[in-house]
Formats: sequence, C-alpha cells, structure tokens
Amino acid sequence: MHGPASSGWLLVALCAVTGAYCLVRMRSGTGEQRRAAGGEALMGFGMAAMAVPAAVFTPPPWAWPVYAAVFGAAGVHALWAARSGAHHLHHLVGAGAMVYMSVVMAASPAHGHGRDGSDVPLLTGALLLYFAGYVLLGGVRLVPVAALAGSGTGGGDAGGWGDRPELARACRLAMGIAMVAMLLTL
Repeated sequence: MHGPASSGWLLVALCAVTGAYCLVRMRSGTGEQRRAAGGEALMGFGMAAMAVPAAVFTPPPWAWPVYAAVFGAAGVHALWAARSGAHHLHHLVGAGAMVYMSVVMAASPAHGHGRDGSDVPLLTGALLLYFAGYVLLGGVRLVPVAALAGSGTGGGDAGGWGDRPELARACRLAMGIAMVAMLLTL
C-alpha cells in the first residue's frame, strides 16, 4: 500500500496476527465456524501481504491480478455461502474490497497515485463508509462481551483460545480497522 512505512508495518503485524488467530479458530468449533475462520484467515494474511510498504517490497506486476483472482474466488465462495446466512455478505463485501484494491494497485504507479487527496472515487468512499460503520457497530457489539467476561459471570475458562467469541469479534474489528486504513491510502 502507498503510505508511511511505519504504519504499513503496523498494518502488516495487525493483519498477520489476526490471520494467525483465525487459523487457531479453525481448530475448534463447528464446520461452519471453521469455514468462516478460514475465510477470515485468508483475508488477514492477504491484507498483511498487501500492506507491506512499497519502499521495502514492490510486488511484481503479476501479483495484483493473482490477488484479484484469489479474492474474487473468495467472493464467489462467500456469495454461495450467503445462502445459509446473511453474515456471509460481509465476507463478500470484504473480498470485493480486496479485489478493488488489487485492481487499483495494479493500475497505480509504484510511488503513488498522483492525486492530491481531494478526489475520493465513489467506490472507495462507499467502501470506507461501509467499513467505518462495520467498525463502529463491531466496537459496540464487543463492549458487552468484554464486560461480561471481566465481571466473573462468564463461567471461567470456557475452552481454548479458538472458542472465545470476544476474541473472534476483536479480530473482525481489527480487520475492519485495517480495511479502513488500507482504503484511506488508495
């Protein structure tokens, strides 16, 4: 992504840790939870790869179409999975955002877009609004779970790290924040 190297590395770390935790979540839960965690792990690692500062590593030109194809396939999978639950529509929007960012990055010069920042494309603005709303809603949903877990009424250790719903929500929140940050750099 185009932007300062220090914030790029923070995004890389945030997304990689989130992706790793999603891999841990794949080890527990039902088949549906494992599939959702797998999609979120793909999203986290993909976002980490895209966030590597361009000053450190500039992907070869063929990498962006590969990213677009991978996340296009993830979007088709999310669309298919949306038959069983509307929560998969968020995965569809996320995969679509990744395809969009891949296309923008493939079309942009290596050292910036040449924009002054005053003209935000309509699709970028719509995605920013969606993910900003998702982050705000996710933060609100996370507060009661954290308050219950901290009050001692949560029942103690309910299982392994992959079985903690508040951590899964926190990971989704972190990926939403990272998506907003990445969209802001476009």
